[in-house]
Amino acid sequence: MSFWKNLFGGGSSNAEPAGDKVLGEEGYKGFLIKAIEMKAGSELQLAGTIEKDIGGELKSYRFVRADRMSSRDDLTALALAKGRQIIDEQGEAIFA
Repeated sequence: MSFWKNLFGGGSSNAEPAGDKVLGEEGYKGFLIKAIEMKAGSELQLAGTIEKDIGGELKSYRFVRADRMSSRDDLTALALAKGRQIIDEQGEAIFA
């Protein structure tokens, strides 16, 4: 039964839910990238959001990657770099 709960969101997880602490942010090509603190056990997992105002509506895209580290500074730098990469590859299509 616990397998099904974990699969469909009924179980607990080591990762914290949305609303995590913003570690850093930067503007890039009209987008706002935020590095998010997402704990995974004793480490931090790479996560962030990309936001842009399109037609008066704030669009948001959340990304989570498998990379884990213990340094908040390293995590922030990598999350912002990953956000820039996603924007360069997909642009506004990430909101579609």
